Amino acid sequence: MSLTVKVLLGVVLGICLGLVINLSGVNAEGSWINIYLVDGLFLIIGKLFINALKMLVVPLVFFSLICGVCGIGNIDTLGRVGGKAFLLYLMTTAVAIAVAISISVAVGLGEGMTLLSEATFSAKATPPLSEVLINIVPSNPVQAMANGDMLPLIFFTILLGISMLMIGEKAAPFIRAADIANEIMMKMVMMVMAVAPYAVFVLISRSIAELGLDLLSQLAGYVLVLVGALLIHLFVTLMVVLKVFSGLNPLVFLHKMRGAQLFAFSTASSNATIPVTLRAVTQRLGVDNSVASFTVPFGATINMDGTAIMQGVATVFIANLYGVELGMAGYLTVIMMSVLASIGTAGVPGVGLIMLSMVFTQVGLPVEGIGLILGVDRLMDMIRTAVNVSGDAVVSVIVAKSEDSLDVVLYQDIHAGAVDTSSLHIETKQKGPA
Repeated sequence: MSLTVKVLLGVVLGICLGLVINLSGVNAEGSWINIYLVDGLFLIIGKLFINALKMLVVPLVFFSLICGVCGIGNIDTLGRVGGKAFLLYLMTTAVAIAVAISISVAVGLGEGMTLLSEATFSAKATPPLSEVLINIVPSNPVQAMANGDMLPLIFFTILLGISMLMIGEKAAPFIRAADIANEIMMKMVMMVMAVAPYAVFVLISRSIAELGLDLLSQLAGYVLVLVGALLIHLFVTLMVVLKVFSGLNPLVFLHKMRGAQLFAFSTASSNATIPVTLRAVTQRLGVDNSVASFTVPFGATINMDGTAIMQGVATVFIANLYGVELGMAGYLTVIMMSVLASIGTAGVPGVGLIMLSMVFTQVGLPVEGIGLILGVDRLMDMIRTAVNVSGDAVVSVIVAKSEDSLDVVLYQDIHAGAVDTSSLHIETKQKGPA
């Protein structure tokens, strides 16, 4: 079986086991299953896997981006690539939330419902846009790397790459070393991916086991509309954008991105999925590293199509639930706020709920209404992260195609870049006869 099939099997078996544990009631607080399995073994294995992915992010982005900048070889081209990526990310985010609001309004989500929940939500302080812009330039790049702050890391690495281009031949040894280090990091990604099916099985089992089906049934309308909007954006909107701007076959794209989407679904973290996304975009889709090394980490930081869709659906749901009439002006405000917030809250923990609290405050909705949807947010976060990662890849392919940095033959080859775990062995020199 291919790695993608193994991971998909891990997802299916994880869902089945999680449902068995949840429905049988053996996961009660203080039970043996809860202490030693769900919050014991499953928690440990899942955290180890996510930490292993996060471990790779900073060095992979650092070395890959140096190689990318030096591979572009032209500062004007670098600015053009960045500008295209930025505009495309903003466009897809705006379209995503517009689609979500339209679907939610059309079905009358939340109208006539009475929903009570003991969950509460306290809005975290949202950083002003000026502070976010100032923090793009790191006062201490080593600290930015240690904290995993993507925007400061991207800024410093691009500046370092540009400086190496300006030095010229003297920087050649450093560039070669970065290229070797990048290959080493990609091999480490393959090593981590080899154990992915088992880790994904554990992550999904734990999530489903802890998700109360009673709460899921109470919020069935919200969940169905949100999932429907996410799937429409993934399979329709993004694929139309890909076809229109690149002319490439969307079915090939979806086939080759399955693995990265499953990783994103199981980890619920765009940043943690960066190593897998970067490998899929370069080795499966044929995007040159000079483009992908910039667009993928940049997209993981500011591209939030899935989160924007959640904001649109949640806004309509809570507004109808509380009997608040937003009107066209209110919905336009939601779209504008979501697009701006996707930049202003880049890299902030719990970014989805922070952005939602900002939107609610702006349009006059009660922030405590977020407490009603907290119970299913983990599951929804998994799905919207898979959508976010797909959006990153779509923009990467479009930008690469426009810059003639896409290997179209490799893109069209269904089997190109598939992971061969049999290659993960250590070369040993055979001793000859004495």
